[in-house]
Amino acid sequence: MNPLTQSAIEFLDSPDDLEKADSEHRFVEALTFSTFDEIVEMLNAIDAEYWTEFPVWARNLAYRLASLLEPKNVAIKERAAIGMRSFGPDWDAEADRLEADAKKIRRTHREVAYAH
Repeated sequence: MNPLTQSAIEFLDSPDDLEKADSEHRFVEALTFSTFDEIVEMLNAIDAEYWTEFPVWARNLAYRLASLLEPKNVAIKERAAIGMRSFGPDWDAEADRLEADAKKIRRTHREVAYAH
């Protein structure tokens, strides 16, 4: 388990507000300096075990950073869009944008097609 995944699980498992604030800080710091592969590994682990417990803001931030790290990766954009649609209409416009970006990449570039 990579350090980012570990910090995400610790963030979720924090028993009280003070510890949760500290673990949230450690998670955001770890996410900030993680590689694309580390972020995808963390998202895979979270989706498998903590899908509904993981905060939407943290999931969206992870997908945003992954998309910035690999801007031509169609798979991560599509996966992010699916995730955003799962949490209500608040994120539909952003999901539409990601899907449009993915279609444009497919038409104009050689796509990078993995998100584990």
